[in-house]
Amino acid sequence: MMSTINFLDLHAGYAELRPEIESAIYRVFNSGRYVGGDEVAAFEAEWASYCGAAHCVGTGNGLDALILALRACDIGPGDGVIVPSNTYIATWLAVSAVGAIIQPVEPDPVTYNIDPSRIGAAITPETRAIMPVHLYGQPADLDPILALARAHDLRVIEDAAQAHGARYKGRRIGAHGDAVCWSFYPGKNLGAMGDAGAVTTNDPEIAARVRRLGNYGSDRKYVNVERGVNSRLDPLQATILRVKLAHLDEWTERRRLLASAYMDSLADTGLTLPQVPEWAEPVWHLYVVRSSERDALQGCLAGAGVGTLIHYPIPPHMQEAYADLHLAPDAFPLAQQLAGEVLSLPMGPHLSPEAAQQVQKALA
Repeated sequence: MMSTINFLDLHAGYAELRPEIESAIYRVFNSGRYVGGDEVAAFEAEWASYCGAAHCVGTGNGLDALILALRACDIGPGDGVIVPSNTYIATWLAVSAVGAIIQPVEPDPVTYNIDPSRIGAAITPETRAIMPVHLYGQPADLDPILALARAHDLRVIEDAAQAHGARYKGRRIGAHGDAVCWSFYPGKNLGAMGDAGAVTTNDPEIAARVRRLGNYGSDRKYVNVERGVNSRLDPLQATILRVKLAHLDEWTERRRLLASAYMDSLADTGLTLPQVPEWAEPVWHLYVVRSSERDALQGCLAGAGVGTLIHYPIPPHMQEAYADLHLAPDAFPLAQQLAGEVLSLPMGPHLSPEAAQQVQKALA
């Protein structure tokens, strides 16, 4: 009898670590400290160390991390922010949230990340920042982006929501740009059991301001120096993340082995497979293939009991939320093409070899 393969099994991660997670949760319950406290401070220190960053500030979620990082870098109304045309809409929403101008740039057709060779032409007198996304868990090409930023006095704020543990030229993502923004949404490589996020940085002023802005604009109780919001990492999520962080490298290795098996077994299927530059060490948040017959392929896989997802079926410039920008579908043809061709195969540290073989057989 054919088994059904879910795209992602979140419960399996909890089941593997259940004693550790439940012990950590009860530690928070018994602490009597339910906002902030030692668990949050410990995770911030551990995540900063893991990322090679001097500072980490927890936030309520990944979108808040992006918004607070932009604000901490003084990006606001009238400022231009270069973003990928091919990304999840949260990248664009963060720019809109601070009143800044969205300046989209098309992806590299091989890696699907923002194409550094196109950024220079997109820079205008209004541009104040570049926001590269490390899409699908593969690092963007940061050196040319950072060089452009230095040449034009721009901030670099990285969206690393899918890149926990990824390396660029041997160094983990986490402190290349001015600020690096993380989501710990449950489906991420390092996922909480609810919403959670963080900002890492080597700049103490950015770190202090992110923390202040996420705490009502206050460094000291009842003293509010600017108009902030309430966006703080919950200690229950922090303690769960601490448990999972200890297993992140092992779980990443499982993903890499699965990606390698996909690469080998799907080489002659006619699908366009992911390509990894020699300087990149991806963490395979997603394993994304391309096909001009994507919808038919997805239907065939569903019939074979294989769950898949599309990341992402509608590019940001075609979302109703951005209808006011009056951008035609062909304004960003590469993003539009990718949206019609990409398909994410089952990927995760708890996908069994038998299940992976079923996926590969269905695609043969």
